Amino acid sequence: MTCIQKPDIELDNRDTPGTLRAQLQQQEILLDMAFLLGQQQDFPEMLRIVTGKMLGLFRADVAALLMINPLTQETVKTIVRESTGDDHSADAALPEKIAGWVGKHQQPFLSRDITCDRRFRKNFCKTGAVRSVLCVALICDGMATGYLLLLKYQSNGFDENDRERLAQLGAIAAPYVSNAQRVRRYFMPSASRPALLAKYRGLGLIGKSRRFIELLNAVEAATRCDVRVLLEGESGTGKELVARAIHHFSKRNEQPFVAVDCGAISEHLIESELFGHVKGAFTGAASDRPGLFAAADNGTLLMDEITNLPLEMQAKLLRVLQGGEIRPLGSNRTRQVNVRVIAACSVPLVQAVEAGDFREDLYYRLNIYPIDVPALQERREDIPTLAHYFLENFARKQGKPAEAFSRLLLAFMLHHPWRGNIRELENFIERLVTVAPADARLLDEEILPKEFRNHAARPAGMPADLSTAQSLPESLAELEKQLIEQALAASEGNKSRAARILRISEATIRYKMSRLGIDSET
Repeated sequence: MTCIQKPDIELDNRDTPGTLRAQLQQQEILLDMAFLLGQQQDFPEMLRIVTGKMLGLFRADVAALLMINPLTQETVKTIVRESTGDDHSADAALPEKIAGWVGKHQQPFLSRDITCDRRFRKNFCKTGAVRSVLCVALICDGMATGYLLLLKYQSNGFDENDRERLAQLGAIAAPYVSNAQRVRRYFMPSASRPALLAKYRGLGLIGKSRRFIELLNAVEAATRCDVRVLLEGESGTGKELVARAIHHFSKRNEQPFVAVDCGAISEHLIESELFGHVKGAFTGAASDRPGLFAAADNGTLLMDEITNLPLEMQAKLLRVLQGGEIRPLGSNRTRQVNVRVIAACSVPLVQAVEAGDFREDLYYRLNIYPIDVPALQERREDIPTLAHYFLENFARKQGKPAEAFSRLLLAFMLHHPWRGNIRELENFIERLVTVAPADARLLDEEILPKEFRNHAARPAGMPADLSTAQSLPESLAELEKQLIEQALAASEGNKSRAARILRISEATIRYKMSRLGIDSET
């Protein structure tokens, strides 16, 4: 696809009426999407860009992109499904059903309340969670190639204006997402990405779970597009590592990478910190200082915890993003800068917008390329891999021979909540290595700090309240899966060695891995 030069539309909120301003912002979102799709070569990321923009533009709870099988022209499959929060799994089949209606009747579908929509039978939407539904066809070369679908769980449903805007979004997206050869792959078994895992391992991005692979795919695509990125994820999930990886593999990699925590700087100093100051600008300004934007010129600036930026500074940042110019504090001269901004926050930025703590126009400027960084709870199967990686690092730094964990200690780590995410796990492993005996190769539960021992004493996976326990077959299957994953982690993915650890045959471990859904890649 040809690259599109996206024009900057500068909005003056003082002079622009509210309705017109909202319309211009919506048009800018569509322009941003066209610009991104024009730069993008990675097809899965094109699909994610479209659904991400759908969520943001329509404030929906679920956005889905469905494609028609280009081989048969009959089967419809949900290729991408994204949500802003709880995604009701009982409604998983609803998109295909709605898309089938749109395909059959050759017209868009709009329902403000699907639970009492007379176009469908009674109790069509069993859970009653979904209220409003909107779906339009993707048309390319006069043929339907797929469908865009939005769901809302609240009572304020979609309207005709939303239907018109979704049709516009679909018209822009259709030429990019209707590549028959690329779509065909989604109707065939998917392949793993070992090369991708190896590429990012050296930068400290470790794992192999499905959610982690999705994250790496998003990072990989972001490295090829020189646009602003918004990283959203809980504290301790590794957002700075992700930002550094994007910079490292981008075309700016030979230029500076600068990081700033917007919550760690005094409100009175933040302007000087970002834009610099001239000598005498304020008491104590004994010399000129360039500021972080100037330091990151031609490179990348990570603005972590951007929700802590004061509203006055948000307005000034918006001007910088619009015009690419900074003015040091106390100076009447501006300076042109070329900085790729990566914003990060530990709570969804849209929540701060809705609470009135963050400017909506700045949100749209930053939310060009959103990436969701998963919590450790969402990629729990990566815990053994991460734990062994940290063990190897800290043992080497402290000159200790520690090289493995006992089964009970690994089971404890798999079930601990890790509310501080990867950062907490890393600190925990460093603490274990520090208190371990100088000659210990195997770390066991005996060296657990006191505050963790009550958790470790309970059998792995057993809840404190037995009334909430799983059935015996479910518990046994979960325990079996954990033991196999631990053995694979201890043997660095070698199935033969893992089978010997568990005292079973290699054929047996392969069968059990297939049955339990364990990643088969070594």
